[in-house]
Amino acid sequence: MSLKGQNILVTGASKGIGFAIAEELLKQGARVGVHYYSGKEKANALVAKYGADRARALQADLSDSDTVPQLFKMALDFLGSLDSIVLNAGVFTPHSTNMAVDDWFNIWKQTLAVNLDSAGLLTKLALDHFKEQKAGRLIYIGSRAAFRGETEEYLAYAASKGGLTSLARSVARSFGKLNIKSFVIAPGFTRTAMAEQFIREYGEEKVLGEIALNQLTEVTDIAPLVGFMCSGAMDHATGTTIDINAGSYIH
Repeated sequence: MSLKGQNILVTGASKGIGFAIAEELLKQGARVGVHYYSGKEKANALVAKYGADRARALQADLSDSDTVPQLFKMALDFLGSLDSIVLNAGVFTPHSTNMAVDDWFNIWKQTLAVNLDSAGLLTKLALDHFKEQKAGRLIYIGSRAAFRGETEEYLAYAASKGGLTSLARSVARSFGKLNIKSFVIAPGFTRTAMAEQFIREYGEEKVLGEIALNQLTEVTDIAPLVGFMCSGAMDHATGTTIDINAGSYIH
């Protein structure tokens, strides 16, 4: 499968799932805008490995809505046009209901700003662009938490991923006639730095006990599917959620 000639923006691409996705797309021949917030070194490592004509590191704080249009413009300035956007950026910050209300709500707002608000604004910007060029794909990295819920420390995370899933489905239904497709990939626990805090708190055995397989999902289990979606081979599955959670939640 080749993505040669494709221009793709990946948010949250300096670590974890996003890094693996960006590298997979580059391996398949795409040109990629590698968004990062604080992981400049790893974002630049992809640029160095695949060349400045194929990749560019794009910094933006997605908790600040003013920077989101700037990121979109930077991606277009580099790539010229966009065929797909992978909306991967997210935070997974605990905020137990035992916290003071103001502290709890600050984390709630920060989580939704990064995980949902920025994705909503990028979706609007992408739709305007895709309608003009008469094609495009949006790929949202959701979570099993949207369907089965989360523990009480992660209410904001689960709510944000539920909103992301509904957004993706609405895009698919509303814009399919304009040749715009939308997909959700819903991982369960994946071996990334984001999940390490939960693993440290609850233990890896607890996490392994929730899944049907013997190993936690790796980022390399997810990235190839994104390439497949970007290729157009899954266009008639628009609106679909693909679960990659090692059998921990099946629906």
